[in-house]
Amino acid sequence: MSHSPSPPPAPVSSSPVFSSPVLSSPRSWTVNCSILLTDLPVPARPQAARDAGFDAVEFWWPFAEAVPADRDVDAFVRAVGDAGVRLTGLNFPAGDMPAGDRGLLSDPSRSGQFRDAIDVAVGIGAQLGTTGFNALYGNRIDGVAPADQDALAAENLAAAGRAAAAIGAVVLVEPVSGVDAYPLRTAADAVAVLDRVGSPDLALLLDVYHLAVNGDDVAAAIERYADRIGHVQIADAPGRGEPGTGDLPLADWLDRLAAAGYTGWIGCEYKPTGPDPFAWLPAGARAASTVRAKLA
Repeated sequence: MSHSPSPPPAPVSSSPVFSSPVLSSPRSWTVNCSILLTDLPVPARPQAARDAGFDAVEFWWPFAEAVPADRDVDAFVRAVGDAGVRLTGLNFPAGDMPAGDRGLLSDPSRSGQFRDAIDVAVGIGAQLGTTGFNALYGNRIDGVAPADQDALAAENLAAAGRAAAAIGAVVLVEPVSGVDAYPLRTAADAVAVLDRVGSPDLALLLDVYHLAVNGDDVAAAIERYADRIGHVQIADAPGRGEPGTGDLPLADWLDRLAAAGYTGWIGCEYKPTGPDPFAWLPAGARAASTVRAKLA
């Protein structure tokens, strides 16, 4: 059974999103407000996404601390709620991302911060309709046996999965690029973690950009792991820009996902190259609650 959530059906738009003759299928877009709209303060980004025509957003951990003050949590929840958008996805705290950190859950010295943040993240998600919580795996650490890190990660992922399941959500495991110490590079690497944990409350986050630049076969990953995918994110390559700025066959991969039964959210997680970060997507095709994008 696929882990992907099923946004409501909607009528088909006549505006092409990609040049693809393969099929027309639902496209439920969600805006990653941690990489997009960064010229605005965090509280203003959900409304900016709504003003651009979207009705769903996702965030990396939006706080400076693993366990933020209640007032900061309340302000974030209020910003999303007042904008009238759904928070489809939220990352657990991952450390100092600009400095190269990519997760806490396999780090013996910091995994307690991850565990402390589980209730905070799930509490936010319970209020805002979140269906996926991204748990970045963490880098390999000099002097710590990989097997010990993996055992700790499995314990923490299982705990996070149980908490997420209580609100009908899943915990996502993501292969990423750009950090040599991060051990999950391919879809198979992430699925091996899912299998090690053995929990139905975990799923694969298929970020096609990361997989492609790591040299993974994205089409093969979709075919092999379609029933393990809980969320999808896109960016083009080279450059990690919006669709159409590189040479990745994004339309083909999205068509393959749809044909395989994926009906969940597509996260827009790219670095915009122009003044309008959403110019590639017709305005009438942005709100998942009202529109299907037509690819033909």
